[in-house]
Amino acid sequence: MSDTAKALAAQERASSWRTIRRVVPYLWPDDTPWVKRRVSLALAALLLAKMFSLIIPWFYKAAVDALAPGQASPAWTLGAGAVGLTVAYGIARLSSVGFGELRDAIFVRVGQRALRQLALETFTHMHRLSMRYHITRKTGGLSRIIERGVKGVDFLLRFTLLSVGPLIVELTLVTIIFLTVFDVWYAAVVVVTIYLYITFTFKVTEWRVQIRRQMNAQDTDANQKAIDSLLNFETVKYFGAETREAVRYDEAMRGYEAAAIKTGQSLSLLNFGQSLLITTGLVIVMVMAAMGVQAGKLTVGDFVMVNAYMMQITMPLGFLGTVYREIRQALVDMGEMFDLIEQPPEVQDKPGAPELKVSGGAVELDNVQFGYDPERPILKGVSLRIEPGQTVAIVGPSGSGKSTIGRLLFRFYDVTGGALRIDGQDLRDITQDSLHAQIGVVPQDTVLFNDTVRYNIAYGRPEATEDEIVAAARSARIHDFIESLPDGYDTKVGERGLKLSGGEKQRVGIARTILKNPPILLLDEATSALDTQTERDIQGALHRVGEGRTVLTIAHRLSTIADADRIVVLEKGEIVEDGRHEDLLAKGGRYAAMWQRQSAEEAEEAA
Repeated sequence: MSDTAKALAAQERASSWRTIRRVVPYLWPDDTPWVKRRVSLALAALLLAKMFSLIIPWFYKAAVDALAPGQASPAWTLGAGAVGLTVAYGIARLSSVGFGELRDAIFVRVGQRALRQLALETFTHMHRLSMRYHITRKTGGLSRIIERGVKGVDFLLRFTLLSVGPLIVELTLVTIIFLTVFDVWYAAVVVVTIYLYITFTFKVTEWRVQIRRQMNAQDTDANQKAIDSLLNFETVKYFGAETREAVRYDEAMRGYEAAAIKTGQSLSLLNFGQSLLITTGLVIVMVMAAMGVQAGKLTVGDFVMVNAYMMQITMPLGFLGTVYREIRQALVDMGEMFDLIEQPPEVQDKPGAPELKVSGGAVELDNVQFGYDPERPILKGVSLRIEPGQTVAIVGPSGSGKSTIGRLLFRFYDVTGGALRIDGQDLRDITQDSLHAQIGVVPQDTVLFNDTVRYNIAYGRPEATEDEIVAAARSARIHDFIESLPDGYDTKVGERGLKLSGGEKQRVGIARTILKNPPILLLDEATSALDTQTERDIQGALHRVGEGRTVLTIAHRLSTIADADRIVVLEKGEIVEDGRHEDLLAKGGRYAAMWQRQSAEEAEEAA
């Protein structure tokens, strides 16, 4: 094995042990006694099931011997006779199955609780991860990792705790029975068969895991492409790209098909090899027992018992092959999920951080420096103070850093230099939840949940009353439109709000922000994606929502911010002009040039 392969194998083992250590607390939590009780009861039921399964062949042997002419029944049968021993055999089989099912019934609540907690932990952590992480990962791929990881946990909990350990115990006990009741050669054949079977299974499964990993990667890629294409359904239609998307998806599925074929073929090889080893061991032991019966050393019942025990270990050994394959795959899938859980959030609250206390709503940028890439700075020492209740607009060409200031204010990222404060409190020193509660955002493209209009408006404040929701809709000038819908406020808006127009979605977003009632408002190019008439209608609603609040407007169309208290012109990450609309026009600088250019474009459009 090469050094690289050894390093990868060691890394996989370390990942597997880490995964197992992460799962154990869900099975034996210190703060949840009922889980420990259920696990203990499940193990007790399991032991009883195995005990009955081990005595079944003894009843079988005794019943056969009782039917054989001239064969004395063992003393432990208490003279039950063939019929009584057959009934006892049936009771033992039923008891083995019954206790096995009781084990599953007791343990299922423990397993489902663990699944729910892990799924919730992963989902919650995904929301804590930074904006940078989410824009570099694809939603379809993340959902697939979580789906496979949770299924892996389910399998590991059910089969590792309640099957693999007891299987080892059962194989050990059967070997001891062969050693004591028959002789060392029987036990030797059983041990060698088990050893060869397990070695072959593990080696081939390790090879198959690599193939399965490739198949998973192709599956994830195909799923990402499918979700990405369906989320951009309109764009696909606009460009007549249905065939192109189908070809792109088929290429991803072709890779999955090739990996899946390898997986299926390797499975056939594994199954045949396992069957060969098991059958060889079975035949050898049965031949030895048949020779013993012919020599008068064993009874026919002994021959039957040997067969029963060999069949009894054949089934769990076959099961072991399947379980090992699935456990290895489950560990791989769970490893990906735990990698996701252990991905550290880029933006974190300091230990013991206090909540933000907003007294007036003053926002201050003090020599703020920031870059998404350290090699490419975006903001180069921006200093700006927005007084309480003041409306300040930030304008500038694309790439100047306008939207970046909005993201820093909401603390999607932390500044790399300088400081950003609200009422004198550095955003890095207070909790993110309290910061988010004090800022309302109306983005360029309001994205709605695939739920009712009421749900989407109430998202700003879930505990709001019906009257408060309606009042917010009226303020956003959307109430009359909602009332005209067939189901009113119970109308479903479709995925990402696709059943509503751009202006209607934007008004719902404004109503949502009005209902939140934050002291600080961020308008991130809130009307740039709308037509001129819709923009004018919404501009009035935005003015109303901004009354009495500190408003930071990031604007593209200068006509929408002409009445702002201050206008800041940003260029290449630096403030180049600052003042009121009239003063900046009189100055004849960058702002005046931008105004003249946009005015000419609007006049040309009107003409």
